[in-house]
Amino acid sequence: MGVARFGAGEQAVTEDLAPLATALDDIDDQLFITTQLYEEGKHTDHFDRYWREVIHPVEEELGFETSSPTDEKWFNEEYNDLFERNEEAMHRLLDEPTPENFARAYCHYHLVIEGILAQTGYYGLQQAYSKDNHPDLPYLPGLYEGFTLIRQDEGRHVGFGMAKLKELVSEGDVDPSLLDETVNELLPLVDGIAANPDEEYREDIGPSPEELQQFATEKHLQRMEQIKDAAEDVPDLESLTELEGVGD
Repeated sequence: MGVARFGAGEQAVTEDLAPLATALDDIDDQLFITTQLYEEGKHTDHFDRYWREVIHPVEEELGFETSSPTDEKWFNEEYNDLFERNEEAMHRLLDEPTPENFARAYCHYHLVIEGILAQTGYYGLQQAYSKDNHPDLPYLPGLYEGFTLIRQDEGRHVGFGMAKLKELVSEGDVDPSLLDETVNELLPLVDGIAANPDEEYREDIGPSPEELQQFATEKHLQRMEQIKDAAEDVPDLESLTELEGVGD
């Protein structure tokens, strides 16, 4: 389920980011989003290859019907709702490219989907699939390395969104309360996705749900402080493009 959801999520945001690139005026911003689209496409390809080259052979060997990472059975209502709202926020920029709508779009994608959902999920999977943490379990080096490199890319993407939100707040174009309001509206959906009521939880593998929630909360509060506090710095575009990830 986790691999399917990450793969589908990468595919969805690859499709949904195009309106943002169109609505932005600054050429440096447009170039960054172009590289981000490329990286999200590489992430999608990684999960698609893993499904075809690893999961399908195992299913066939066990006599199961081969599945698809896009089967509806992997996704709950909250997951579909979150990505539908992200798509709507991005497409709204084509008709109304206001500072408030840009802020909402960055909050939907960069702060919530990548900053909270993806970064926390990848962190949890890294811990769960780490050879050092669980030497008694089968080690999946390709999947683990993919999580590690994708998380580096996602960190760079989150930094871009933070930088753009800081510009909007510091220049007085957007009230900081709009950021809190937008994120808080989406957090129940993130909680519903992370709950996975149909998936058995093993306490001996990876961080507990409480640990993941604490990780997500601490990281989000740190990001919000950097965005709202004039004395706090966030990465600039030049430094963001120097970091390496799976897209390189």
